Amino acid sequence: MRPIKVVDYDPSWPRLFAEISTEVSALLGDRLLSIDHIGSTSVPGLSAKPKIDLAAVMISDAFLPAAIEIVRAADFVFHGDTGEQRWAFTRDHHGYGFRLYLCGPNNRAHRNRILFRDYLRDHPERAKAYADLKRRLAAEADGDWDFYTGGKTEFVSETVRLAALRM
Repeated sequence: MRPIKVVDYDPSWPRLFAEISTEVSALLGDRLLSIDHIGSTSVPGLSAKPKIDLAAVMISDAFLPAAIEIVRAADFVFHGDTGEQRWAFTRDHHGYGFRLYLCGPNNRAHRNRILFRDYLRDHPERAKAYADLKRRLAAEADGDWDFYTGGKTEFVSETVRLAALRM
């Protein structure tokens, strides 16, 4: 088991997102609705695993099969459907990596990730509580990713609920 590493916010994360998003945009072209920086690296000041999460939202679900093949043919490792009609890919670099999700325009899991991100951006005290939770879970998990991820579920669900109430 590899250790779970949560690091302090790195001001280079927005630049890394911009670089990979430019590459993904060039790959997917005019079938792309948006590319969103998601996950903890998208929240200024938030501690995170050193992996940039991004979501490429296609203009239609009909374009997903072709988009999946295009990204698979690029320098990404394909991990399949996350079970939410979102297809996951990764690419690792020195000291950091990228996790790319492909989905259609009405994907609920993607919408929830945007709600979560925006709520943490607007509520620094909630972001700090999340950072504290992640650091504690990483220390207790001893490399057990299911423990780490499962330990965040209630916090994430509650934050998405709070965010949805604001709408």
